[in-house]
Amino acid sequence: MNSIEIKQALVEQCRAHVQQRIETARQAMEAAQESANSESKSSAGDKYETGRAMAQLERDRYAQQLDGALTLEQELARINSEKEYSTVQPGSLVTTNRGTFFISISAGKLRVDNKDIFAVSPASPVGVALAGRRAGEEVTFNKMVYTIVSVA
Repeated sequence: MNSIEIKQALVEQCRAHVQQRIETARQAMEAAQESANSESKSSAGDKYETGRAMAQLERDRYAQQLDGALTLEQELARINSEKEYSTVQPGSLVTTNRGTFFISISAGKLRVDNKDIFAVSPASPVGVALAGRRAGEEVTFNKMVYTIVSVA
């Protein structure tokens, strides 16, 4: 596979990762809402109110997770996987002496074409360290030197 095909496959895997996060958060929100709605009034009114409040807090927490996943979806939509880059920036595939990174969203280790590639956010520490660099340059991250072999 060439670098464009690899990046397109990576974007698809990142998209699947984000969709899974969105679906999980939505299901958890619905379950928390059902739990809050099903709390029945008892003779101990405080217990009822506490249960509803806890279910609402849980629903709000899942709503924040959903919001974060939707933000990732927007960030991923801005990635141009059909372009070759000469400097490290969102959408670039960066091969170093210590691994390959896809600058996109934080999706962790992905596997494409029998290679492990780490999808990292441009705002992540390694993304910030690599930003704007070119092939042949070195960066130090976590007290380790990374030599950039190629940027695509």
